Amino acid sequence: MILLTGASGFIGKNFISSAGRNISRAVIRRDYLNQFQFLYPEIDFFTIDKLTADTEWGGAFNSCQAVIHLAGLAHSSDYSEVDFRTINFEGTINLASAAAKAGVKRFVFVSTIGVNGTSTLGRPFSPLSDPVPHNYYAQSKYDTELALKKISFETGLELVIVRPTLVYGPDAPGNFGLLAKLLKNFSILPFGLATNKRDFISVQNLADLLMICATHPNAAGHIFLASDCETVSIKHFINAIAEGLGKRVFQLPIPVSLIRLVGKLTGKSTVVEQLFGNLQVDSSNIKEVLDWTPPLTMKQAMATLRDSGK
Repeated sequence: MILLTGASGFIGKNFISSAGRNISRAVIRRDYLNQFQFLYPEIDFFTIDKLTADTEWGGAFNSCQAVIHLAGLAHSSDYSEVDFRTINFEGTINLASAAAKAGVKRFVFVSTIGVNGTSTLGRPFSPLSDPVPHNYYAQSKYDTELALKKISFETGLELVIVRPTLVYGPDAPGNFGLLAKLLKNFSILPFGLATNKRDFISVQNLADLLMICATHPNAAGHIFLASDCETVSIKHFINAIAEGLGKRVFQLPIPVSLIRLVGKLTGKSTVVEQLFGNLQVDSSNIKEVLDWTPPLTMKQAMATLRDSGK
């Protein structure tokens, strides 16, 4: 059975919904307990105040053979380097060390594609690509990966590292949530000439992959760059969101060079690059090692946006 951390987050809630019967225990902040006990009465919740080096894990791992670790601070300018190190690094190492001592067999660590960098030029990122973490958040994830490998070597705890591309789906936070909101309010957008190449992954596909990573005998020791295996431009991604929402959108043919210039003049170059830059990943080892293919196409996953009322 599986111990899931970060059960109250976007990915965690979707994982519980899709794989609840396979979860022995889910970790949740104490102030969310009543709400989640009502929503998921079949789940045994283990409460913590926050994830740090001092978090007590006594009894958390009873009957659990694997941990899927989602909890932590997400990328945000609201947090400092110290915040990311305290929660994402020190909190995770404490958890993994406690899991190893308790006899847990496998630890699935959900990292970020940001460990590889922010964009690709020509060749997609692969598990063998040199890491280029670009901010405090990505650095904290990479530092944690290295420390977990050390724990794995010293204790025999099986380690699986998953670096997802941008995760989308109903109620997704971050950039996808902003795009969905944009489409709700505007039917004319400036992506008509975008031909960039980006990979994404639906939250449903990611939840399915994480379950496989926790249980497949061949997963241990691997790094997987998680995606839908459908490379698209931001123009096609926007169209897919619009179709999923049941919205009509018209994409203006504005030159990308002009949009980049406006971004530079307004101090929004990072945002423009996130939309118009390339970020491709090579996910082929997931098929080779796990014999896994995404259960949903992007179109099928986007259709759930309308079903959820997103």
